[in-house]
Amino acid sequence: MKNSNSSLSFLPASFILVGIPGLETEHIWISIPFCLMYLIIFLGNGSILHVIRKDAALHQPMYLFLAMLAVAEVGVSVSTLPTVLGMFLFGNSEIHFEACLLQMFSIHSFSIMESAVLLAMSVDRFVAIHSPLRYTTILTLPRIFCTGAIIGLKSIVLMTPLPLLLRRLPFCGHNALSHSYCLHPNLIHLPCGDISINNIYGLFIVISTFGLDSLLIVVSYGLILHTVLGIATGEGRKKALNTCGSHVCAVLAYYVPMIGLSMVHRFGRHVSPLLQVMMANAYLFFPPVINPIVYSIKTKEIRRGIARMLSEKRSRV
Repeated sequence: MKNSNSSLSFLPASFILVGIPGLETEHIWISIPFCLMYLIIFLGNGSILHVIRKDAALHQPMYLFLAMLAVAEVGVSVSTLPTVLGMFLFGNSEIHFEACLLQMFSIHSFSIMESAVLLAMSVDRFVAIHSPLRYTTILTLPRIFCTGAIIGLKSIVLMTPLPLLLRRLPFCGHNALSHSYCLHPNLIHLPCGDISINNIYGLFIVISTFGLDSLLIVVSYGLILHTVLGIATGEGRKKALNTCGSHVCAVLAYYVPMIGLSMVHRFGRHVSPLLQVMMANAYLFFPPVINPIVYSIKTKEIRRGIARMLSEKRSRV
């Protein structure tokens, strides 16, 4: 332990991960659904990335943004995997202080990235419906790659101060976390010093990323609906809206659990710890599990690519 100026204040050498409160004796059984979720996440998103990389016909804005979304979702899952499986499979409930800050940084960075990619995908759908003839000239490959680089850089820059702000705070013996991974809303309740700067900066991140992204996504779909209503034929309207179906599912899968978790953290002081943990798990695991399934079912190009990939593997066996 690293002593600070006060004998009661210190930076803990490690944090204790509680996992799922009340079910500590059932960890080996709880590991089964988590292992299945990780398997679906890596196989599903990995298959989408492989199909988009191999098929030159899919090197288009819509699919390149989908590849970015898959990378962000895999990143979130990889960030949680060491502590989740370490706890439930091997009973390792301890994480080093620095490793915890790194995990927090990674989880939230990839989450910010995921939100920004969803916004970029909504803009992509608006351009495709509003200006289909200029679609490829507006969303060129250099612009798409530049957008991806900006999204990644923004996520890193915004998150970098949070671990530094946490390191300056005294913890005074508090080092038990209520999840099986490190999240900033959980960590910020442990220090015994003044956390006003951390709270203000955390609120700034939430408003400038998730809040602004969700608002702009709503605006994009308002513009999309306005454009669709201007299409003369009913068949044309249906076709235009069908191109947005998968993205709408991805947006709901991401934002509904996140809003629920945010409400529980801020207003659910008397809510059971078990519900908080389940909401946090839904926020982190639901989108990466659901999105590959949705896109594989609703996007025929992805579906055909996966079918072709599986048939090629069978022919080699």
